[in-house]
Amino acid sequence: MAAPWADVLRNEPAIQEAASVAVDAALLEGVLMRTAGEPNASDVVNYAPFTLLPSAVPSALFEQAYAVQQDFNLLVDAISQNKEFLEHTLASTIKVDDFTARLFRIHMQVMEEGLAQSVFLGINRSDYMFDCGVDGTPALKQIEINTIAASFGGLTSRTAAVHGRVLKVLGKSKEASHLLPNNPSKGLALGIAKAWELYGSQSAVVMFLVEEIQRNIFDQRCVENELWNRNIRVIRKRFRDVFEKGSLDDAKRLYMDGQEVAVVYYREGYVPTNYDQQNWEARLLLERSRAVKCPDIATQLAGTKKVQQELSRPGTLERLLPGRAEAVARIRATFAGLYSLDMGEEGDKIAATAIADPDRFVLKPQREGGGNNLYGEELRQVLEKIRDSPERTSYILMDKIKPQPAMNYLLRAHSPLQVSECISELGIFGVYVRQGKEMVMNEAAGHLLRTKAIEHADGGVAAGVAVLDTPYLV
Repeated sequence: MAAPWADVLRNEPAIQEAASVAVDAALLEGVLMRTAGEPNASDVVNYAPFTLLPSAVPSALFEQAYAVQQDFNLLVDAISQNKEFLEHTLASTIKVDDFTARLFRIHMQVMEEGLAQSVFLGINRSDYMFDCGVDGTPALKQIEINTIAASFGGLTSRTAAVHGRVLKVLGKSKEASHLLPNNPSKGLALGIAKAWELYGSQSAVVMFLVEEIQRNIFDQRCVENELWNRNIRVIRKRFRDVFEKGSLDDAKRLYMDGQEVAVVYYREGYVPTNYDQQNWEARLLLERSRAVKCPDIATQLAGTKKVQQELSRPGTLERLLPGRAEAVARIRATFAGLYSLDMGEEGDKIAATAIADPDRFVLKPQREGGGNNLYGEELRQVLEKIRDSPERTSYILMDKIKPQPAMNYLLRAHSPLQVSECISELGIFGVYVRQGKEMVMNEAAGHLLRTKAIEHADGGVAAGVAVLDTPYLV
């Protein structure tokens, strides 16, 4: 993949000036995060980390990622409705992974009581890397699909304008005009607004369920503002607020502080540390309500790594999406090699292969939020320790993707300006709304490009490793 900015990277005075312009542009555009020192205060903020230059992305792979997103939306929704598939797929995992087990128990309880919810809203983000095969041709390979709290749809809506400014300062106005418009925050808000409308109460509110520590509040505010612009009232609450003040009436309508809640949009609840006993009780209350949950618990379970691995087995996609051969083919074309570590001959064999050649694989636990995967020597040590224990079934193995690095500058507050060898990950946001059995919205809602230096194996922007980027199609 040709580096489009090779001439610029050698011009240090131009880079220094462009970096100064870039930081001011980011602050002007609202590409902001709260600081680590004051994560719940907005009176001291800084720019969210980003690349100085947009990164080259092969246009054919970019188009492929967009083209398959509606298929992935349908797939996630189909999995969430397939109780037997989730039960069968997660059977070994819930024996050894307490977090997944607790989510699954709530799912089963709600199913037994009978679902009060009739409108379903999915906001997901399917993440890919560009794998350079033996012949050097890049191929689109899915890393994971995030079905809960998929972030940075807001800030990435504002990042292209910053990169456009930088290119103009560097004398590349023509290239700046080729950057694609991108506004996921609008697309995500349209999905939430549609679910709110179908819920059918003009006075009901949308509740953002948020973490105790809210460094990434501006990303969420972008989506929130789109809703306010449509005169949809938004409240922000934590699990503990739900535990203390949430209630259901006889019709299972959810109330917070006396206000009826139409939609619960989770920006929290995706890792074990988000929960104590009160928070689990709050989650159960929310799941039992007729409010539209984004995601409901079945959709969160559809995003587990174990489900991802099961989807790669021959015949699974065909069973979940009957009569959709073209969608199945598009989805399958994005899969990297995925392997089960279930107890038995198949699991023993792949565990031994990975221990012998750890650099071929990534070891993934059932976790979201970045920074959880294991590589290389660490992968080998963990697998050796658990190879004969059922604990290994709480992980899956995936072929390690090998993208082609490119040079760029990663701009972070209080960090020196230095060139780095980088790799990128492309995410496509998907939004769908289903009422009963009828799909009323199914869209690709925009993209997110994140880039990191090659010395970091794992981790996203919120984890402090990757930075925001803009694709420059080549």
